[in-house]
Amino acid sequence: MKERIKEIMDNENLSPAKFADQLQINRAVISHILNGRNNPSLDVVTKILSEMNYINSDWLLNGTGSMYKDGFSAPTDKNERSLFDAGATNVRDNVIHSEYVKENDLRGVENTDKLTDMQHVSQVTGNNRKVKQIIIYYTDNTFETFTPH
Repeated sequence: MKERIKEIMDNENLSPAKFADQLQINRAVISHILNGRNNPSLDVVTKILSEMNYINSDWLLNGTGSMYKDGFSAPTDKNERSLFDAGATNVRDNVIHSEYVKENDLRGVENTDKLTDMQHVSQVTGNNRKVKQIIIYYTDNTFETFTPH
């Protein structure tokens, strides 16, 4: 199943991090699966099949049949896709419309000004506050910690 997950990522042009983010799972889970440390859990398989509902479950689980369900063709390279491509979809077609839109209730907004006039706001003095620690996070998932002397 690890090879089939790799194949999905290749066909979808997804890095392991983007794949994990799309499935809303921890990136380490995908890393462990791809490195062979862990087998995919039921949760991972169900997330793949629910987020990518065009993937053939028989293919993912057993390796039988084609990767995509009938009637779905493999996506073209996103860099080569043109505006007038036959496979291009309208974004509005993919949006799920709710039955109704709940408007924000603005009644009672006038009274909020009166409430703020009655409240006492105390000023915070900066003399008691000092920097305790500064942490800088880098894109390669490392960090440095600085503490004042």
